[in-house]
Amino acid sequence: MSPTVLPLPLVTALVEDAVTAPSMHNAQPWRFVLREASGTVELHGDPTRAMPREDPDHRALHLGCGAALFGLRVAAVHRGLRPAVRLLPSPADPWHFADVRFGGAENADDGLDLLHPALSRRHTSRFPFTEERIPGELFDGLRAAALLEDCRLVVPGDWHADTVMGLVHTSELFEAADEAVRAEISAWMRTGEAREAASADGIPAYALGPRQYDVTAPVREFAGRDRLSGRPSERFEKNPQIALLGTADDTPEAWLKAGQAMQRILLQATLDGLATSLMSQPLEWPELRFDARDPLSAVGYVHMVFRLGYGPTGRATPRRPVSEVLDLA
Repeated sequence: MSPTVLPLPLVTALVEDAVTAPSMHNAQPWRFVLREASGTVELHGDPTRAMPREDPDHRALHLGCGAALFGLRVAAVHRGLRPAVRLLPSPADPWHFADVRFGGAENADDGLDLLHPALSRRHTSRFPFTEERIPGELFDGLRAAALLEDCRLVVPGDWHADTVMGLVHTSELFEAADEAVRAEISAWMRTGEAREAASADGIPAYALGPRQYDVTAPVREFAGRDRLSGRPSERFEKNPQIALLGTADDTPEAWLKAGQAMQRILLQATLDGLATSLMSQPLEWPELRFDARDPLSAVGYVHMVFRLGYGPTGRATPRRPVSEVLDLA
């Protein structure tokens, strides 16, 4: 593959689109490197943005970086490039997650350009959804999106959904009893208090949505809520519509694939008119994570639980400028 000349303004635009991806607590744990001589954009994980208590194996960090990698692919195709991705290209460097070059196969689009408008529209919604049920054909499309990234999306039946919701509520009890976890979450909260420095990461108070009037919805009640006592309370949907993303393996490569599938599903759902949020609470506890899977499914490991429905789409959260996440080499 001959090198593709990548002007810096073009790469800047690609990375601007890529970093719209979701990440745990909006930590944005990615770093890009442009290798001008080879026409390669490298994706690296940023260990300084890891969460040792909630994500000790860095699985969630890989998911966020995989989502950013998928956004880079979408942005490249939108601009007439043909991205070719190699995952984990440097065995000696586990934080070197991917190399992307831009002379791939002519027919490798897989509909990526159609997803580009959703990059700027996709936002996490922590607001109540309506009880309107999602048509089966939309779930079929989301399942197909996961398959394109070598992953599986499971829409649970009643007993499985009840099990997952039970794990969500159990994880809330675990979290409430673990001071280290609460402190880690609080570190990524941005309440807008005068003593806080301006930040382009973390979760701002306006993105939290209302408090839950009851306990039916899988929306995390973040630490530091005592400083946000003015939030109103609302009832959430009685029967949340959820879906589980998983893979057969539980390896860094599988996590990166799952991150790409996660973003593909979220973008497709956005185009389908759905509001979305992610919940990882029960997957952050080893003693709960295995119970989230359907024992009759081929999915061996669950990496993310989606909450989907009709309702407010949420507001954009801050992103670090490209100058902070892109290096030239």
